[in-house]
Amino acid sequence: MKILVTGGAGFIGSAVVRQAVRDGFEVVNLDALTYAANLDNVASVADAPGYAFVQADITDRAAMDAVFADHAPDAVMHLAAESHVDRSIDGPGAFIQTNVTGTYTLLEAARAYWTKAGKPDGFRFHHVSTDEVFGSLGPTGMFTEDTPYDPRSPYSASKAASDHLVRAWGETYGLPVVLSNCSNNYGPFHFPEKLVPVVILNALHGKPIPVYGAGENVRDWLFVEDHADALLCVLQNGELGRSYNIGGENEARNIDLIRTICGLLDRMHPEGAPHDRLIEFVTDRPGHDARYAIDPSRIRAELGWRPSVTLEQGLERTVRWYLDNENWWRPLLDRDGVGARLGVTA
Repeated sequence: MKILVTGGAGFIGSAVVRQAVRDGFEVVNLDALTYAANLDNVASVADAPGYAFVQADITDRAAMDAVFADHAPDAVMHLAAESHVDRSIDGPGAFIQTNVTGTYTLLEAARAYWTKAGKPDGFRFHHVSTDEVFGSLGPTGMFTEDTPYDPRSPYSASKAASDHLVRAWGETYGLPVVLSNCSNNYGPFHFPEKLVPVVILNALHGKPIPVYGAGENVRDWLFVEDHADALLCVLQNGELGRSYNIGGENEARNIDLIRTICGLLDRMHPEGAPHDRLIEFVTDRPGHDARYAIDPSRIRAELGWRPSVTLEQGLERTVRWYLDNENWWRPLLDRDGVGARLGVTA
């Protein structure tokens, strides 16, 4: 199988690319190389047989048509997206353009290619989304695939719109689609504007570790390599037209997650310990969702998948990776917006 992976130089996309190449798939990595992308993320597979990289924007229809014509993929894994909630608050336009218009453009290019090829039965369009489309939970309950959509940020609204487009193209045009919605990812190669790398890197530099509000917000944490494995499982075995919620089965309050990371750094990098002395409570994000939790029953029952890494194991592996890979993260600290407090303009 030859897979076209959009956003394959990003955090989750690059994990998919690395896993797919290791599993023996041919991979076409399509990425516009915007601020959060990094080809170093896929350097380990860049010379592998059957791997190709194409720099292009999913909003460019001519470029998308050319990619399908030149590479003739058997499947699409669509991960290209603007994904940082704080950035979406400050600049929602980029999220509408990439996540909504880009998904529409890619769907139309895929549909034209699939139709011209005679609508082969084996073709798949796998759209990768987020649990944030479901809104915010109270102290109990979990998101299922049937939970009504209730997005509350420009980011989650744009992803919800893209989910609806994919379902519509499946229903109206018969495009063979499958969808997945994941919980919060973390792990190696995570761009240093998201919570876990911010905590690690600020602690290493002796800088304040910002905690939004009282740190009571709860997330379900999914190790990125587990997520990549689940996505390839859904692509190959998921039922067409079906959606699958992918979770880590690891709920934690933000403050507890941060203190766990600080404790790991105390042990693995004792210089500057205790690192939790750097915790600083700051003004909360506007519209900050209280809790996300994934019910993974469907993917477990239908596809036999469940996460292999506990939160404690995954965080230890992640902290160790950042300690060992300063040459990867150091240049990224100079990229636009990194280290600045975003998302307060509302």
